[in-house]
Amino acid sequence: MGFQQGLSGLNATAKNLEVIGNNVANANTYGFKSSRAEFADMVANALAGTGSTSPGIGTRLATVAQQFTQGNITTTENSLDVAINGAGFFELQDANGRTLYTRNGQFKIDPNSGNITTTAGETLIGRATDGTYPSPLRLPTAGMGANMTTEMAIEANLPASATAIAASVAFDPSNVASYNNATSATVFDAQGNEVALTYYFRKDAANDWTVYALPEGETVPQTFSLSFGSTGATPTITPATPTVTVANPPSTGALSIALDLSQITQYGTSFGVTDLTQDGYAPGQLVSVAIEANGTITARFSNSETMAAGTVQLVTFRNPQGLQPMGGNNWAATMAAGTAMQGNPGEQNRGVLQSGALEDSNVDLTAELVSMMTAQRMYQANAQTIKTEDAVLQTLVNLR
Repeated sequence: MGFQQGLSGLNATAKNLEVIGNNVANANTYGFKSSRAEFADMVANALAGTGSTSPGIGTRLATVAQQFTQGNITTTENSLDVAINGAGFFELQDANGRTLYTRNGQFKIDPNSGNITTTAGETLIGRATDGTYPSPLRLPTAGMGANMTTEMAIEANLPASATAIAASVAFDPSNVASYNNATSATVFDAQGNEVALTYYFRKDAANDWTVYALPEGETVPQTFSLSFGSTGATPTITPATPTVTVANPPSTGALSIALDLSQITQYGTSFGVTDLTQDGYAPGQLVSVAIEANGTITARFSNSETMAAGTVQLVTFRNPQGLQPMGGNNWAATMAAGTAMQGNPGEQNRGVLQSGALEDSNVDLTAELVSMMTAQRMYQANAQTIKTEDAVLQTLVNLR
């Protein structure tokens, strides 16, 4: 019987060394989770026997258990590298439509589809901007089209101490004596062409101002009146709903811009424009991507605009050790793992995301090397068991 115990010990130790070797080999694999060989003893009993005198017939490999502990986070400064700090898996879909799960957040942009993919080509699955789930997460690689300016708002202060300009002095944009202050803004036509729009502020009398709006290339300004009360806040505007018309933008069709002057004040401080906003922009190309801790993906364009591009979802399982390893840092769901439960990062005990970083392998290299030496000693001990049993058997054969 000693031969069987020794052989089972050799086989079990060899399997243990394979597991340790695999851990060591993947010590630098991002998102890798180490494994541990777990063993069980073997006993030979008669069906009706008590087994109280059975010495056992060795050991066997019961399972290779995955250890889903958190790995260290390493920064990479690549915005498409994403680490999970806490529980959860990224959801992927391969070319065959299979759903896979991973902790390795090394993502790329597919140049043809714009999908966010792994280095092996699996597509990252999440929630689209319209709320659809599951949906491939896709970036607007074709760029952003132009948006024509339709609204503009000016937030500024006109100095109460400014000197009123005599009515005999006609307004002339080339004559700085014909107005008190000026500011400019850029608006955009339907094709994203820029048009400069300058506003001139002229004080006509105490608490009364005229605003002249003059688009680039035009000579006749459009005028609006501001009348302030004793507090200098919230002027009365004439006409009540001012509109600026750009008659000849570079592209076809005039621009009609609703102008908000209600945030202009007249206080005893100097002239200053604190905010000047408009809703138009030029076309832009995708220049960068930001992934927030809660999974929100934001695309940034060369025209300084941003666009939401979906939300990364994390999937959790009641029993992650029940997942089936598929290679390539991927796992597949099984009945033993339980139901896949998806949600936003940071919610319901899910981890948060860190963009520009990756999760290291959770292999403790020092511990693995110590385990390797221990396994080597165990292998030698089991070999010695067989050697001793062979010596005993040889003694019996030599009896005369």
